[in-house]
Amino acid sequence: MWYAIMSQDVEDSRAGRAAARPDHVMRLEAMADEGRLLTAGPHAAIDAEDPGEAGYTGSLVIVDFPSLEDAKAWADADPYIAAGVYEKVIVKPFKPVLP
Repeated sequence: MWYAIMSQDVEDSRAGRAAARPDHVMRLEAMADEGRLLTAGPHAAIDAEDPGEAGYTGSLVIVDFPSLEDAKAWADADPYIAAGVYEKVIVKPFKPVLP
């Protein structure tokens, strides 16, 4: 089943994001290689393709797991959590409908 992992950053998360990003992306790429990643990306702090100094305010990951518990455990192990980037993470079942 698909799960949406919605994360909210702490204030001024840019340095923590930069430091943890390689490990964060490596986990996502592994899920993509397994065919279990629908989409992933950050929420820009401003309405711009590249928010520059404004940075990001959180992330959305939609990924396939056998259970909600498995999805939560994977989300809890995100390098951004260990780096103190995320202040809040919500994991919910997700049903793709369109396109």
